[in-house]
Amino acid sequence: MSYLIYIVDDEPDILELVEMNLSKSGFLTETFERAEPMVRALAQKVPDLLILDLMLPDADGLELCKKLREQERFRKLPIVMLTAKVTLGDRIQGLDYGADDYITKPFAPNELVARINAVLRRAQWETYNKVLNIDKGLTIDFNKFEVYIDEVKSDLTLTEFKILQLLTKRPGWVYNRQQILDFLWGNDKIVIDRTIDVHVKHLREKLGRFGTYIRNIRGVGYKFEPESSSAVKDTMT
Repeated sequence: MSYLIYIVDDEPDILELVEMNLSKSGFLTETFERAEPMVRALAQKVPDLLILDLMLPDADGLELCKKLREQERFRKLPIVMLTAKVTLGDRIQGLDYGADDYITKPFAPNELVARINAVLRRAQWETYNKVLNIDKGLTIDFNKFEVYIDEVKSDLTLTEFKILQLLTKRPGWVYNRQQILDFLWGNDKIVIDRTIDVHVKHLREKLGRFGTYIRNIRGVGYKFEPESSSAVKDTMT
């Protein structure tokens, strides 16, 4: 299968370098030097992955990423940020705005290809077309990236939702912190184990009485375990 990748960067040399290396690796590509023509292309066809520069002449890449994530059609679109902004704060912000990975310039072309392949693998791993109903009060809609508690929508961040998505794939299965980090952000080494604990803490708070279903296995990681196995019902849509 040939994946289609949109590449957005206002530096022609970078655009050519990325396109050349992806093409050599068997990807189909479309290139854009501005955000506006890429957005028009998205309206016609959603690619398998988007490589997005953060500093574009006609748009802020972070804000564009955030706006895309707010639209149901693009919530599952893998987005890799490619930018010269290298500070820790910039990278964390990029991931929190919904990016699947964050690569800084200059970069090694072989690393870029490897990380794109990793993001695509994670995208295939995620749960698709599924609604999970738990204990007559907790509903997780993986189609819309939404969680409802007693029919009231809970305001989860994308990172919190993806942690819940991973844990509920196999109720009772323990995921260590490194596995959770790999699922969320792949090879990005700027994220530390304690980051997971903070996100899980916030996730538990937002789940209310269901927060206890996310259990901490001391010295290992986390698992999702309802009070009874019969409490979980899948609805495929």
